[in-house]
Amino acid sequence: MSVLFDSPVTTPPPVRAHGRGFWTVAATFLIAMAYSTVPAPLFPLYVAREGFSTFAITVVFAAFAVGVVVSLVLAGHISDWAGRKTVLLPALGLEVVSALLFLTSTSLPVLIVARVVNGLGVGMIAATATAYLHDLHTRHRPDASPRRFEVVSTAANIGGLGVGALVAGVLAQYVSSPLRTPYAVLAVLLVVAVVAVALTPETVERRKVPYRPQRISADHGDRRAYVVAALGAFASFAVFGVFTSVSPGFVAGELHHPSRLLAGLVVFIVFGGAALAQTATGGLSAAARRAWGLGGQAIGVLLVVAGMCATSFPLFVVGGAVAGIGAGVQFKASIGAVSSAAAPEKRGEALAGLFLIAYLGLSVPSLSIGLATRFLAPTAVMTWFAGVLLVLLGGVAALSRRSR
Repeated sequence: MSVLFDSPVTTPPPVRAHGRGFWTVAATFLIAMAYSTVPAPLFPLYVAREGFSTFAITVVFAAFAVGVVVSLVLAGHISDWAGRKTVLLPALGLEVVSALLFLTSTSLPVLIVARVVNGLGVGMIAATATAYLHDLHTRHRPDASPRRFEVVSTAANIGGLGVGALVAGVLAQYVSSPLRTPYAVLAVLLVVAVVAVALTPETVERRKVPYRPQRISADHGDRRAYVVAALGAFASFAVFGVFTSVSPGFVAGELHHPSRLLAGLVVFIVFGGAALAQTATGGLSAAARRAWGLGGQAIGVLLVVAGMCATSFPLFVVGGAVAGIGAGVQFKASIGAVSSAAAPEKRGEALAGLFLIAYLGLSVPSLSIGLATRFLAPTAVMTWFAGVLLVLLGGVAALSRRSR
């Protein structure tokens, strides 16, 4: 009997199915997150074709954050009792609907609705796919370290955001119909993902639980530590939001590089740096991650402004990479601080509050920058943004020291 158990040939099929399912869900997670940044390098094309202002573009972008927040509060938590596939499959369907909306029209109302639907899907996918990956990893390798899950989920989530912008930039640069082809390609991949997830084993036993929206609370142990984590998350997503909403316009306008490929590459570098940094800093203490994150964001945003003032695209890109690294590390520090401080039965509430504040950081600064560019030069606006962000980062650093 021991020989049978030790032989790899007799591994039960369900275990192998969970192993395949792990990579299926990881690929699905990456595709879904990639789709959400497809519009980023295409925004200058919408401006040229429809005459949209920078503010209109940031409104379209902010609509995504609205959808995510609504989805996180209403549906981001129900897969724990309704089943992972029960939530993930409809969420992927919303992403397909969003892509079809982008394919039908380039008018501003349709773009806003498409981004809201996109955000609704992502809010459901981010929480559910992460939990699903954890379940499948544990079933496939019950005695293994969670390191594989942590690395793969980070790469699929943050890395996927960068991949989507890069793929869209390449397609928009080298194929016909640049405002249609990227969405068509991702829509096909999303449909394939729906089929693949449908064939993946479920990991949650469905049960009837009275529905209520996800509670959001900031009352979890050390209030000052929670405020530090929330402000750090806000600052991190502010950087991400600027680079996915208005930076493609800066690259095409102030830096005189209208290439869609370069616009997508900038976004890819920012998110790629964030994903790599989150993976590489797993062994650091929470205090060290916070310090590296604050320093990276501060130095990066100053380099971005310097690149714009000097009309230097390389300096702008280096600044984006450094800022992305800092934002990624700081957001990881915020997630770790809140997860460890909250009681297990209230961890969902604590993280819901953190994500709500983070997505406010994704939308509010971008909207403010878009509105300000109607009255001031883009370089001046980015300089003001850098100043406000540095003050925020200084506040986080001061509160963090007092909290420790």
